[in-house]
Amino acid sequence: MSNDDALERLTSWFQERLPSATDLRVENSSRVAFGHSAEMTTLTLAWRDGTEERREDLVLRLRPPFPGLLEPYDMARQFTILRALERTGVRGPAVLWLDATGEALGRPFYVMARVDGDVYETEIPAELDARPATIRRMTRALVEQLAAIHLVDLPATGLAALGDGRSYLDDQLDHWTAEMRRVQRGELPALERLLGELRERQPAPSERVTLVHGDPKPGNFAFVDGEVTGVFDWEMAGIGDPLADVGYLDLLWKTPGFFTSRPAALTADEAFAYYEELTGIPVRHREWYRAFQSFKTCVILLVGAALFEAGHSDDPRFGFMALGIRPYARRALRALGVDEDLPTGPVEPRPERFDEARARSADLAR
Repeated sequence: MSNDDALERLTSWFQERLPSATDLRVENSSRVAFGHSAEMTTLTLAWRDGTEERREDLVLRLRPPFPGLLEPYDMARQFTILRALERTGVRGPAVLWLDATGEALGRPFYVMARVDGDVYETEIPAELDARPATIRRMTRALVEQLAAIHLVDLPATGLAALGDGRSYLDDQLDHWTAEMRRVQRGELPALERLLGELRERQPAPSERVTLVHGDPKPGNFAFVDGEVTGVFDWEMAGIGDPLADVGYLDLLWKTPGFFTSRPAALTADEAFAYYEELTGIPVRHREWYRAFQSFKTCVILLVGAALFEAGHSDDPRFGFMALGIRPYARRALRALGVDEDLPTGPVEPRPERFDEARARSADLAR
């Protein structure tokens, strides 16, 4: 489908949702090259309502082509979660419309309101680094939003219908093991050992079952003047053990490029003590939960590299994901008391595949 055809079909789709609108048009449409999962397009919807001119800034979140990085993608599930959160203290973007069929653009998507704020995914700009009090407030605000997610009243919002959540850790280990098996090209000694240690040492889960975001990295929060204005990327959200989210944030807290790594930020110990204060949920077994999230991260990186190797994506970022597997696995094994330096196995795409992707990109640029 050409860009012109997609724009025409999208405009018709919006018109069906706003039947009384006249002179409806899509303006300022721009693909957002950010992240590695669902595709996003920012746009402005303009129309006339009687004599009044109306404009609304929106974001369209489109399911990626199959196979994607985080299969299975369920856009209707994400839409349901975000719609339920509008009645809570969680600052998710307001969702407006859903196309679960994929008829309009060939793939399912939903439309949400654009959220004001800045996202700090890979670097900390100098102007922010010069405001240590703001950085410290940002880390507290991030913890407050994580707590808000875990304090959502599941029955009152209808989110209890998403599942019981008691077997969340087992289900997650089973899912990511299946994903690893699906794409592996040979023996993966480091990941196999890590999986075995996680199974053997698995602790009792948190006594509380909550909404779980699934990907609460600092780069999934937007900020204005130190306050969270938006929480994004709900692909992996579900009902389960809140300490899984804590473990993921704990794993990434000191990652260079995230504002949580700066000297002015709360330390991880301070952050999770604050989380306990806000939620009443004891933070336990941090080493295991960090290792658990390391395994999940390694498998996602493995899937990304496999997508590149198989030609499903020519984006070199997917190919280079494989380089992160060894350090994540090694650090997780050490945290679990395994000092043996095990090989990762065949995880990196072939050099020829990078050459092929570069050639395709050059052809498209001509």
